[in-house]
Amino acid sequence: MKESSCARGLVSGIESMGLVDGPGVRTVVFLQGCPLRCLYCHNPEMQEAKSTLAKTYTPKQVVQLLKRYKTYYKDEGGVTFSGGEPLFQDKFLLECLKLCKVEHIRTAIDTSGYGENYEEILDYVDLVILDIKACNEKEYKKITGEDYKKFLQFLNVCQQKGKKLWLRTVIVPKLNDSEKHINNLANFISRIKNVERVELLPYHEMAKAKYAALGRLYPLEGYIEMDRTKCKELEEKLHILIK
Repeated sequence: MKESSCARGLVSGIESMGLVDGPGVRTVVFLQGCPLRCLYCHNPEMQEAKSTLAKTYTPKQVVQLLKRYKTYYKDEGGVTFSGGEPLFQDKFLLECLKLCKVEHIRTAIDTSGYGENYEEILDYVDLVILDIKACNEKEYKKITGEDYKKFLQFLNVCQQKGKKLWLRTVIVPKLNDSEKHINNLANFISRIKNVERVELLPYHEMAKAKYAALGRLYPLEGYIEMDRTKCKELEEKLHILIK
C-alpha cells in the first residue's frame, strides 16, 4: 500500500513492551499533541503540537518498527496508538493503521474521543481504550476545558460501528470520588454496548515536576493523591452497579 507523501507525524516515544495498554504484549506509539487541557494530565509536555522531544516519522517508518516485535504479539498483542491524543494527528494515524492491517498487526487507540475524521479511522481499529473524563457537560468542561458533545459524538460512532471498548476514568479525591459520581458513572456506562473492561485509575502527582519545568501552574495544586486501595474499592463497587 502506497502511503501519502504528506502523512508525516510527530511521535513522542515508542514503548516496545507495553503490558497495560490493551490485551497481550503491545507496542505503544505516543503521538504528540492534544486539544484537551485536563486538570490531571500527567504528560503536559505532549499537549502542544510541536515539541523538541518529538521525532518526525512517516507511517511506513512506524510500521517497520512495529514489525520487529510481531513475534511477541502472539494471539492477543499488537500496537496501541496513544498520546497526547492520537486523533489529533488523524491523517498520520489513519495511514499507520492502514499499513498495520496490511501487515496483520492488531490495533488499538487510547483516546479521549476528542478529534476529527475518526469515522474511517475506527474502521481500522480493533479496540478503543476510551477515557471517560466526566458524565455531564458541566463536569466535562471543568475537567477538560472542552465540549462534552464532541465526546458523545465519538462514543456514538463507536457504538454504530460495534467497536470493542475498554473504559477508563481517573479518580481525584474531592473532585470525582463521591458516591454520587460513581453512581452517575455506572448509569452512564450501563447504557454503552461492547464494553470489555472498566477501570478506575488513581490520580497521582508525578506530573508536578513537568509543569514546573514548563513554567506552568499545576492545575490541581492542593489536591491530594488518590489512595490506591480506596480507588480499587470504588472500582469494585462500580462493577457491581454496572451489572
